Amino acid sequence: MTFLMIGAGNVATSLVPALQKAGHEVVQVYSRTLASAKRLADTAGCQATDNINKVSPDADVYLFCLKDDVIAEVADQLQKVDKSALFIHTSGSVDIDVLMSDGRCCGVIYPMQTFSRERVVDMTHVPCFTEASDEDTMSTVTALAQSITDNVMPLSSEGRRWLHIAAVFACNFSNHCYALAQRALEAQGLPFSLMLPLIDETTRKAHTMAPRDAQTGPAVRHDTRVTDRHIEMLASQPELQRIYKLMTQSIERL
Repeated sequence: MTFLMIGAGNVATSLVPALQKAGHEVVQVYSRTLASAKRLADTAGCQATDNINKVSPDADVYLFCLKDDVIAEVADQLQKVDKSALFIHTSGSVDIDVLMSDGRCCGVIYPMQTFSRERVVDMTHVPCFTEASDEDTMSTVTALAQSITDNVMPLSSEGRRWLHIAAVFACNFSNHCYALAQRALEAQGLPFSLMLPLIDETTRKAHTMAPRDAQTGPAVRHDTRVTDRHIEMLASQPELQRIYKLMTQSIERL
């Protein structure tokens, strides 16, 4: 099928090569930032535009890889696109309804993975969660998802929102904790690389143990002597101190 990418950010950067590898054709990339559109279009060998009025009306699929709060706005600006074209968004937290305002067939393919422009993700085994406006469209959306990954599951908008919350805890919050650890280490002249063996083993345990069972550290041991000392040491960093207290209390309760 022919795809037109609406957005040229983190997700689109990995989806474009995955679509091409599956035999699909990317015919154009639209982004409000022309440099971003050109960067991705160059890798795809197609046209780029930053003008919504110059988006081609002839693609089979319009794939929305945008910030959540602009998906509906941009979709509304594409009324000239033939009604037979399929609109699909890739968001974990946005309802399918945002693409259904004009009665168009539409769907969702949410790839649950962390994406960055600097790193193209191999989509072969990335779990993708699908939804569609009707049964026939669901068949098409499912086939499209299966063409880029072997891990496809249907999921409602409500279920996808809860999945996204879980992903924020598992990925975004844990990565932020890495950043906080890096800052604490650098203040002592120590490299973040010291944490990598610990991070790797924690991740390996998640493959074979329930996270609650794998929990270690002073909070799960209720070692208040250690946690109180840590809290005292963080007195000059009240925000970090609050985070430490909240995380400690949460571990103790769980």
